[in-house]
Amino acid sequence: MPTEPLTGWGRTAPTVARVVRPRTHEEAAAAVRACGARGSIARGLGRAYGDAAQNAGGAVLDMTALDRIRSVDAEAGVVVCDAGVSLHRLMAVLLPLGWFVPVTPGTRYVTVGGAVAADIHGKNHHVSGSFSRHVRGLELLTADGTVRTVPPGTDLFDATAGGMGLTGVILSATVRLLPVETSLMSVDTERARDLDDLMARLTATDHRYRYSVAWIDLLARGAATGRAVLTRGDHAPYDALPAAARRRPPGFRTGRLPPAPGLVPDGLLNRSTVRAFNELWYRKAPRRPSTGRLQRIPAFFHPLDGVPHWNRVYGRAGFVQYQFVVPYGQEDALRRVVRRISRRGCPSFLAVLKRFGAADPGWLSFPMPGWTLAVDIPAGLPGLGPFLDELDDEVAAAGGRVYLAKDSRLRPDTLRNMYPRLPDFLALRAQLDPRAVFTSDLARRLAL
Repeated sequence: MPTEPLTGWGRTAPTVARVVRPRTHEEAAAAVRACGARGSIARGLGRAYGDAAQNAGGAVLDMTALDRIRSVDAEAGVVVCDAGVSLHRLMAVLLPLGWFVPVTPGTRYVTVGGAVAADIHGKNHHVSGSFSRHVRGLELLTADGTVRTVPPGTDLFDATAGGMGLTGVILSATVRLLPVETSLMSVDTERARDLDDLMARLTATDHRYRYSVAWIDLLARGAATGRAVLTRGDHAPYDALPAAARRRPPGFRTGRLPPAPGLVPDGLLNRSTVRAFNELWYRKAPRRPSTGRLQRIPAFFHPLDGVPHWNRVYGRAGFVQYQFVVPYGQEDALRRVVRRISRRGCPSFLAVLKRFGAADPGWLSFPMPGWTLAVDIPAGLPGLGPFLDELDDEVAAAGGRVYLAKDSRLRPDTLRNMYPRLPDFLALRAQLDPRAVFTSDLARRLAL
């Protein structure tokens, strides 16, 4: 079988693998049996930023052809679907029925299988937790060729939720949905003058909103360090719509901007250009808080999805999305990291801060109660590797962790300091898959 080049969304760790595209559960099982000594890993729409869905020299199972929505219970709000179904498709099908996905990250081009494997989170984690909290059951193809029904509350479920595909191939999921009255969002927007002002606003008022996120200017210095634009909202009730909008049935309408250029010339994204963008974006936000503005779902949740291949704007070297969380009570650690990024002058125009709520039981699930910051950084920035290693140490010392779904450079010893349930995961994996039938570039790099 011919090989194909693969990379994560950040385009930082390209590899070559045999890509198999099963169309049935039986074909997926056959592909796993025939994967060879280098093993196999499932892959969805390729939105993991690093090397989690790559397997150099081995097999990669592209699950996107397994995309059947098996049933929708429009009364109870439950959907049963194959793992290759995208959140985009679920939204399109469910919104006219008065339902929405319970959790969505910053892109809707994620499969349900990927959502479970990465235990994705969204702007509503402080209210709704991670995706796996809303999963009522899984069908999982394990290394011995058995398809197991995996309910929540079992060790296998907790190892699979956030387990980056290393416990088996997720074939289908049963997911509980969120009821909505319309396909619009009611959105409040305000500025925060610095990081402390931002954290105070989030702490005092986040409980009033289902969704909450802040964009941070990480090139701002001095008294303005950590200045931000805070955006929060909820699904608009029917009564909040103007008369014309009430006559339209709820639906999922997306807009598209012109495609991003094939590659941005190296050097175009630098401190000067990003500083100018950040200044414009901050000033664009209303000086006084704006409340109740109606916004379409794609614009609120997934603005970058309107720019095809936006990941190319960072040039040939690609980019690293560095996301970490530190627990509540470790705000000084967050301040130190923000100051270090600001002093380093990392040209990042995409940096977001959120508050996490209660953690879910996934052994390698990323969220914990605390503050999470995600930052896009050009991979070609000189000295980036040692700089991020230092940030890893700062985060680990504060009791925090980095997100494996976005990682392509973490050290294995640091991983062990960040995830206390890692020994349980490794023990179950050794029992379930002693020959490492399921493996990936991330697994080899981190000795998982």
